[in-house]
Amino acid sequence: MITLILSLIGVIISIWISPNNKIWETAIFQISIIFLFSCFLYSSTNNINWSHLSSLLIIDNISTPLIVLSCWLIPVTLLASINNLSKTNIVSQRNFISFNLIILLALIITFSAPNLILFFLAFEATLIPTLLLIARWGVQNERIEASYYFVFYTLISSLPLLISILIIYYNDFNINIISLNWNPSNIISPSLTLFCILAFLVKVPIFTFHLWLPKAHVEAPVAGSMILAAILLKMGGYGFIRLYQFFWESLTNNIAPLLIFYCCWGGILTSLICITQTDLKSLIAYSSVSHMSFMIANLATGTEWALSASIIIMIAHGIVSSALFALANIFYERSGSRTLLINRSLKAAIGLLPLFWLLFITANLGLPPFPNAIGEILAFSSILNWSVVSYWPIAIGVVLTSIFSLTIYQLLNSGWSHKWNVMRNNINERENLIITLHALPLIGLIFIPNLITY
Repeated sequence: MITLILSLIGVIISIWISPNNKIWETAIFQISIIFLFSCFLYSSTNNINWSHLSSLLIIDNISTPLIVLSCWLIPVTLLASINNLSKTNIVSQRNFISFNLIILLALIITFSAPNLILFFLAFEATLIPTLLLIARWGVQNERIEASYYFVFYTLISSLPLLISILIIYYNDFNINIISLNWNPSNIISPSLTLFCILAFLVKVPIFTFHLWLPKAHVEAPVAGSMILAAILLKMGGYGFIRLYQFFWESLTNNIAPLLIFYCCWGGILTSLICITQTDLKSLIAYSSVSHMSFMIANLATGTEWALSASIIIMIAHGIVSSALFALANIFYERSGSRTLLINRSLKAAIGLLPLFWLLFITANLGLPPFPNAIGEILAFSSILNWSVVSYWPIAIGVVLTSIFSLTIYQLLNSGWSHKWNVMRNNINERENLIITLHALPLIGLIFIPNLITY
């Protein structure tokens, strides 16, 4: 783990000393090497126990897939951003790559920190570089408003978490996640539990805490959207998993019944919002809110199936949502608009895109044999085991998810061509590589699901 962190710091330094015409190649190559190193973390973990890789950073089967996913995503986002940023000045390009690497550094520490204070600092360290990505490299003037939403939602929800961590420390003089699971605190109460999980519910986010997400996604550059969807949203689920065992009794008896009911029906309402959307990126963002709401409802049941399902859903959704934003960016670069009707029937000029859309749309709606389907089957089984009444919100949510997912495919890949959107240039090698790098792990997890199961 220390090797990964030191290597990443070295990559950040090398970005500023590399030749101007080799910045992107240098960054993508070096981060790809770091991704290969991160794959060896699987050899350090076993089924249940933590693996002490250093005195401050440890991993297990929950954090390892998320770290590998983070290291895989950053070079893909840089590939997707080359076309938009290659014409800007050199300093801007170096800053953009550096901010992405700083986000990766914070993510690695977040997913491997056993100390609650270190976890909180790394958890919040992603705020500033993500804010700068949205505000500096966003497309429209509304990016400033989106930045305000992102900052204030995050800060307001994080303050109760910090206060709760300090209360736990001053009472027990212990904020180690592992030892807290074995020796629960005596001051655990429903209010303290709610304060701790609030930051994670906003980060995921669930319905009503989601207003910052569509704004941030729509105004962010393609790299910001891919990082937000694939990794930053999963930090909320990861934090919820880590603290669930600590607050197990309070969550199960007082908060879980309301949270499960609220998240299930919130997922339905978000799916209804998806059906009404005309902006492609906004629709994909609301789709993430719907999936994550059901994932939190599943986690709140507290079963082993729920834990395995949540990890599978987070990893699979990270791959699929990142791919959908990459595909949306391909359309945007050619049509200059994210409106669904304007982008309709671009498939007449670009032959491979319907196949790519079909692959990831079917994965998004949870069609077997994709890992999304495995995670959702386990999640829905866990929720139904908690209460059979939950069958109705689950059934309605599955139907609505299928409707808006297939609507995206139908609108973008069917119909007659129009004069204003006939694009004769096909997708290039870089764009083919971006989509292929999403398809390979998605298909690979069908055959090796043990990589992302607990």
